[in-house]
Amino acid sequence: MTDQAQSLRELVSAQVSDLSEITPKVSAKIITVSSGKGGVGKSNFTLNFALALKSMGKKVLVFDADIGMANIDVLMGVSSKFSLYHLLRKEKNIEEVIQYGPEGLPYIAGGSGIADMISLSENDLNYFISQIERISSEMDFIIFDTGAGLSKENMKFITSADQCLVVTTPEPTSITDAYALIKVVHGSDPDVQFSLVVNRAGDEVEARQAADKITFTSRRFLDLEIEMLGYVTDDPYVVKSVKRQIPFTLAFPKCEAARDVKRLALRYLAIPSAPESGPLTGIKGFMQRWLKRT
Repeated sequence: MTDQAQSLRELVSAQVSDLSEITPKVSAKIITVSSGKGGVGKSNFTLNFALALKSMGKKVLVFDADIGMANIDVLMGVSSKFSLYHLLRKEKNIEEVIQYGPEGLPYIAGGSGIADMISLSENDLNYFISQIERISSEMDFIIFDTGAGLSKENMKFITSADQCLVVTTPEPTSITDAYALIKVVHGSDPDVQFSLVVNRAGDEVEARQAADKITFTSRRFLDLEIEMLGYVTDDPYVVKSVKRQIPFTLAFPKCEAARDVKRLALRYLAIPSAPESGPLTGIKGFMQRWLKRT
């Protein structure tokens, strides 16, 4: 089995290298949005963060990578006719699997298809890579909304992506679980880049206090520097928007939470980043790192 796995990695690595010669070198930046525990508003943040980036002229694709609790489409009030499952089964191509939500936001519903990625055959994996590569150069960002916690699937997404946004709330259990996620991931791959997002904060002071607990502990025990990207206020309009199945940045664009997400997105775009070209960045780098963990 070890020899077969090694052969598969070498074969697909070669294919990724070949693709880099015939496709543009600039590829979408791969971001995962994760949390140490459920119920922190991670998916709602992912959706509204993506919409904020899109409103600023960026091309964004949201990938619902939560196996058990995939709900991006529910938050948008749309129905997903196709999902990753249909792509992996070669029933549909990538263009057909991409669905569109409010403001024309493209997304891919995951569901059970995420679990299927773990045990893809050689031919199916090659097909998946070629399909994703077709659209990656057309996007600025591909955002994976992962499940909560540290499942095998989540670990592979986080350690394969270019960056991980960790969503927490000021609650002690949420802070503890967020740090636990960072600690385990960092122990598995010290190169993973983290940023913190504090959701449902009473105000900026509470948000910074929550973030400081994680950043201080990470610096002291992991020798890891993590910055708070921003925070989102605990806003009653968020609950109203969820009930209406309309993203709060669209339903209530002037509410505090909407302003916070837009400010956070602006800050994200303003942060200098390393050049996104080369064989180990974007979707090519994502798939190469994914294969190393298979």
